[in-house]
Amino acid sequence: MRCPFCGAQDTKVVDSRLSGDGDQVRRRRRCTVCNERFTTYESAELNLPRVIKRDGTRVPFDGRKLRSGMMRAAEKRPISTEQIDAALSHINRKLLAGGEREVSSRRIGELVMDELRELDKVAYVRFASVYRQFEDVEAFREEIERLERQPTAAEKKAQLDLLEGLEPVQEHRKP
Repeated sequence: MRCPFCGAQDTKVVDSRLSGDGDQVRRRRRCTVCNERFTTYESAELNLPRVIKRDGTRVPFDGRKLRSGMMRAAEKRPISTEQIDAALSHINRKLLAGGEREVSSRRIGELVMDELRELDKVAYVRFASVYRQFEDVEAFREEIERLERQPTAAEKKAQLDLLEGLEPVQEHRKP
């Protein structure tokens, strides 16, 4: 790995550990020439689907662009970088699990909104306002009302846990 400070080719790994959801390795390195330290991240190169944009053009999936949009929505909110990385990891896994060679930007936007909705409702509304191109205050109001009506993942899980404890209802039919 080339040193970003002096350009030397020889660097030593000082520390390695898993990062995010365990799908990335974080390495602390030290340059043997200038002794500066820096961090690198290593992850498997995956074949994510190509993105079909609104205008019909097809572009390679760009995780940096997605991360940038999520970071902008989360600006000045109590969301850690690790939470954003975990959300991006979930999105990547869902895209890979789908097995599709191409996916619409609309689908990716919906996945991002699902993740942000669970992390922070303000970040979610910020992202949705740009993604859905809100034109007026009424559009914001409608989205906030829709958000308030939807249960969170924790609420959904609690509802499922309650249902698991119930006995199945049997129908009685007359012969």
